[in-house]
Amino acid sequence: MEYQSVLVILVPEAEPLVGPFRSKYDSSTAVGMPAHITINYPFLPVEKDKTSAVSKLKSLFSEHESFQFSLAAVKRLPGLLYLEPFPTRPFTELIRAVPERFPQSPPYGGIFKEVIPHLTVATTDDNEALEEINRQFTGVCVGRLPMRASARDVWLMDNGPGLWTTRISFALAEQI
Repeated sequence: MEYQSVLVILVPEAEPLVGPFRSKYDSSTAVGMPAHITINYPFLPVEKDKTSAVSKLKSLFSEHESFQFSLAAVKRLPGLLYLEPFPTRPFTELIRAVPERFPQSPPYGGIFKEVIPHLTVATTDDNEALEEINRQFTGVCVGRLPMRASARDVWLMDNGPGLWTTRISFALAEQI
């Protein structure tokens, strides 16, 4: 695996629910990626040393308030089963803010016209398998959704040693 970095909001509250599915159906779990909502990936893909970006990131994220959100809806995109965060607006604002400061780092390399905030449950190109995973996961979710969570920090993670590792967190501003 080549060196990569990502900016994420970790969602440990979701781990008991999504962990068993992610461990089977999301390969990033095997290399240390916890339950999360991606803000920017790959972050500065050609720059291995992120030292010069740290102060800009600290400033950027301090301009956005921390927030509460819920995970209530199980959704699908082609090849992806996910939990949708609500409200989506704070995530969308963060997703848009990063490439405004780091134009060389568009989300997902710029391949998507619109980036949909999501917490991945499963990925597969097999539509029949994804439908079955969706059925199973939806059954497990009964009585467990909506799930409340908090976004207080954005984490810079990298996979320099071959595993995803949290490097530094950037606090979002406290709500007044």
